[in-house]
Amino acid sequence: MSCDSVILPFRKVLLGLGLAVALAGCQVRPLYDEASGTTGSLSSIVYSAASNRVGQEVRNHLIFLTAGGAGEPANPEYEVDLKVSATTMGVLLDQSSDTAKAGRVIVSASYKLKRASDATTLHTGRRQVVAVVDYPSQEFAKLRAIRDGEDRAARELAEFIRADLASALGR
Repeated sequence: MSCDSVILPFRKVLLGLGLAVALAGCQVRPLYDEASGTTGSLSSIVYSAASNRVGQEVRNHLIFLTAGGAGEPANPEYEVDLKVSATTMGVLLDQSSDTAKAGRVIVSASYKLKRASDATTLHTGRRQVVAVVDYPSQEFAKLRAIRDGEDRAARELAEFIRADLASALGR
């Protein structure tokens, strides 16, 4: 039996143990982990009133996502000034009838996270989500498709804003 045949398996075992020790020091936790403390902070946020239907959709989803379905808190620690706008535009024009066959719904939001006790601004941000919609030939169905696109974009926008708020409060 040669010396290399004994040392080679020993090196593999040492390398495996070293890798296991190195990885044991790594910690990977979700952004919204209970131990990080952001769950309690997120549930103590109050949002400004909405000025339009899409803004109300974003606000409702944010309240549900941050408070876990419990509604807005009675004594909030943080306030979010939220401004939401929605734009619809047609794309894929039919040359013969000069009408759009599909469209885009763009929902944008700008927001400012403030501490309720002293109105100090902690974080500001701007997010935008695009939802693609198909335009059917019936006018009511087209209006409903636009509304559904706005609702989808509002839900996705609320998810993005929630992640931003959790990140800002987790620092």
